[in-house]
Amino acid sequence: MQFGMPTLIETKSIEECAKLCRDLKLDFIELSMDLPEYQVDKLNTDQLRQIADQYNIFYTIHLEGFLDPCVFNNRVANAYIETVLQVIEVAKNLGVPVLNMHLNRGDHFTLPDRKVSLYDVYKKEYLYKLTDFRNKCVTAIGNADIKICVENCGDYTRYPFIVEGLDVLLQELEFALCFDIGHNAAADYADEPTIMKRAQRLYHMHVHDAKGTTNHITLGEGNVDIKKYLSLAESHNCRSVLEVKTVDGLKKSVNYINAIMYNKGE
Repeated sequence: MQFGMPTLIETKSIEECAKLCRDLKLDFIELSMDLPEYQVDKLNTDQLRQIADQYNIFYTIHLEGFLDPCVFNNRVANAYIETVLQVIEVAKNLGVPVLNMHLNRGDHFTLPDRKVSLYDVYKKEYLYKLTDFRNKCVTAIGNADIKICVENCGDYTRYPFIVEGLDVLLQELEFALCFDIGHNAAADYADEPTIMKRAQRLYHMHVHDAKGTTNHITLGEGNVDIKKYLSLAESHNCRSVLEVKTVDGLKKSVNYINAIMYNKGE
């Protein structure tokens, strides 16, 4: 199996991140486009390629968490779409196999007795915009070996329109699933039936522990059956990001993986 790390707020440069990745004997870094230094207009592909070669790693890319190609303002939606299309070109140049994304739940109106999701009320427009986004991505990817993986965020049972949107994307083979096991656990495992029903499209995994509604915990310090989900990842040939948020937590998580997968300690 291939294991990777997220970009961490403690690492001040991509080279520092790559050195940590190599020292921990991980295979790749998932670049986070939530951070200013990894915005598409700041990605220096020559530098990234040189660092990848130097440290014998590769990259995946996590698109901005608030990315939303379905927002009703077309100018804003088009800016999001254009950003993704630019990232696809970067991915082609760097040999990036995975772009990871969330499906945004959108805004809501608060009524006297309930909250109403606008994407649910205007679902036809939501699905139309998502279809347009999908088709543009497929055209941009062309023959490149790139998957756009949709990550679960604990929303699949709370917002059924997101599952409908997921299925719209999965109509094309360029889209696949990322199973975030920590988000699933923090949502009382509510995302799992949706994912397992579509398990043939499972391609990527985010691995972190969880306790109650708190996730992104160091592996072994929560209540998730990590070994069970790593077996699932292995059976579907998934790459797995150890998505904890600190250097110390990442080091401990790598030791935990070595212990349960390879019977190796520190």
